[in-house]
Amino acid sequence: MEAIEEHIVPPGVAPVRLSDYLHQVFETLPSRKGGKKAIQGGAVQVNGQPATTGVWVKPGMVISLIDLNRNPPKPFPLGIPILYEDDFLAVVHKPPGLSVSGNHYRTLLNALVGQLAITPAEDALPWGMPVHRLDAPTSGPVVVAKTRRAQVLLGQAFEARTVRKVYQAIVCGRAPDSGTLDGDLDGKPALTTFQKLEECRSLNCEWLSWLELHLHTGRTHQIRRHLAHLGTPILGDDAYTPEDKPLLRKKGLFLSAVSIAFDHPCEQGKVKVEAPPPEKFRAMMERSERYFLNKNK
Repeated sequence: MEAIEEHIVPPGVAPVRLSDYLHQVFETLPSRKGGKKAIQGGAVQVNGQPATTGVWVKPGMVISLIDLNRNPPKPFPLGIPILYEDDFLAVVHKPPGLSVSGNHYRTLLNALVGQLAITPAEDALPWGMPVHRLDAPTSGPVVVAKTRRAQVLLGQAFEARTVRKVYQAIVCGRAPDSGTLDGDLDGKPALTTFQKLEECRSLNCEWLSWLELHLHTGRTHQIRRHLAHLGTPILGDDAYTPEDKPLLRKKGLFLSAVSIAFDHPCEQGKVKVEAPPPEKFRAMMERSERYFLNKNK
């Protein structure tokens, strides 16, 4: 295993837990949370031995950050649309039903092998690394780092919530024209705002609403859970649709990221990428309205 970075604790360092210290000395770890994850994932060694989060830093300790990702991804044959690319990063369009990464073969990470241009940067990553998650059933833009500096700075941007993401969804029910959803999730504050783009009649739901949504926090399944709490679950959401609401099966989840914008981590300027929602969104609205009208002639 190869050490990405190594640090010898200097004299005079005040007592501090390792998990609180790493992000102060390793550029590759953007935050305390990132340091804790690295320890738990086995990527941190102290004096050549695997570390734990409870270790207290002492002068003279040799702390190593190990690259656990040296085994190359196994190429998965799936064309991935590249929405933006330069020498430092790319923004790609993840199709629905594909995990970003994980311990299985069918992932965006594996599908990207050989699809991104090689970067001449000295700190080039051995392969493109997605820097954030998008739920497997959700489609839309995903940012991929091509250099270590971009990976660190993009990680910091996502941690600081300075990356602006916009989603669209079709929900079962007649949603308000706009609204703010701020119910806590998992005991933590969560904020989603939305506005209604369209609505139509539906035989199954009475109404369908097409919403545009803005995430202001990043809790697990935040949009899906907030909309379910509102009484307007997303079409096709088998995890959060109440029993008294119809569940549309075999059409997938009607949730898609449609825009992402952020400050470029390595150059002046901003990056903003937009991607239309899947064609099934428009088809569902038109078909539902047509069926309703025909049924009520």
